[in-house]
Amino acid sequence: MTDQNPTPVTPAERSLGSSTASSSRVPTTPGRCLRGAAISGGLAFAMYSLTHSIIQVLAGVPLPTKSTFAANIAVAVRTLVIGVSTLATGIFTIATLGLIALSIQLFIQQAKAEKS
Repeated sequence: MTDQNPTPVTPAERSLGSSTASSSRVPTTPGRCLRGAAISGGLAFAMYSLTHSIIQVLAGVPLPTKSTFAANIAVAVRTLVIGVSTLATGIFTIATLGLIALSIQLFIQQAKAEKS
């Protein structure tokens, strides 16, 4: 048997999977974008505070001096921990700025549509 789909599926829907193509879509509004930006901004601030705390704690703990190998591992672990925390902070910050920009763009588009 051949599987025939009576409704055409766009390439974007095909790449997202069949469950997304058949589900209803919620319209994007400036309010929804700003709520998402508030959540993302809160997470960005929490990650910034965590990063700041990690840096303060690690600055107060001396590196091991008996072994060069242990000192190198300690430096690598500190770098990784601070790097991952900073990366998460940056991702949430960029997401916040993007959502704010999207809400401004949607607001302008709505204003132009009402004006026409």
